[in-house]
Amino acid sequence: MPAKEEKIEHGVFTYDVKKLQAALATYLRRQLSADAWAWLEERASLVSAPANTQQFVVGFSAMPRKTGKQSLMLSEDEQTTLQTIRPGLIIRHWTIDRLSRVWLMLFLDATNRDQYIAAIEHLFPTAEMNELVALYSALPLLAYPAAWRARCAEGIRNNIGDVLESIMCDNPYAAENLDEPAWNQLVLKAIFTEKPIHRIIGLDARANQTLAYTLSDFAHERWAAHRPVPPMQWRCVGSFIDDRIFPDIQRIAYSEINAEREAAALACAQSHYTPARELVDKAVDLKAILDSGMTWDKLAGRP
Repeated sequence: MPAKEEKIEHGVFTYDVKKLQAALATYLRRQLSADAWAWLEERASLVSAPANTQQFVVGFSAMPRKTGKQSLMLSEDEQTTLQTIRPGLIIRHWTIDRLSRVWLMLFLDATNRDQYIAAIEHLFPTAEMNELVALYSALPLLAYPAAWRARCAEGIRNNIGDVLESIMCDNPYAAENLDEPAWNQLVLKAIFTEKPIHRIIGLDARANQTLAYTLSDFAHERWAAHRPVPPMQWRCVGSFIDDRIFPDIQRIAYSEINAEREAAALACAQSHYTPARELVDKAVDLKAILDSGMTWDKLAGRP
């Protein structure tokens, strides 16, 4: 089952799409040239007409030639505003063509469910990398959220770094919609491919015992091969420490590597397992690490 039941609040969307269209339009108008904005506005008007998918395909493909590919400029207040419209939406790492493509998708007529889904699905098989990035970035904003679960799960199997990051990082769709096996696969793939897992939305809320055991097994494999274990992976384990996992935490608690000791301290702080809580007082540095204000985000920011 997905993380929660689908909640429809604004017709076929789970948020106020008109309000988001307007907010994003403000940012686009400010950063695009007058000609590029006029072209984009015209595309949006054309694709909003029922069954006008050809205009959508043409506009989607032509986007970077019309808008450029510069980084999006967004203030913290503007990012916060987006969060009030669509919780979990983070676009600070996007480019202007990526945002323009996603914005255009918001105007597709969603009245006919099958036609709407077909128009978007039609783009995936032939999309190049940046088009795929935009398509997967749009998943949390599309109508009929449940319809895209299989597409998201398939995207996790992709091996293109930027595409994977668009699904895994700063994207609330997976946490809200994937079942536990698919979610666990996303987290594991993120760790295997060295993605910044602190940017996975829902990482703590969707942590589970099965994932914790899998990560413990992964650590054993890495140690057996004399390879390092990413300290951040223990964030997904702390709440599920038991007699099976505790020896792993003991090992990193006494590590010579600072980041591993810090991860051990943070994992123990998450745990209700008595030996893990007691370890904080027994192992050198662990209590001091916690008293210093160490957090997972600070650990993730280490070079």
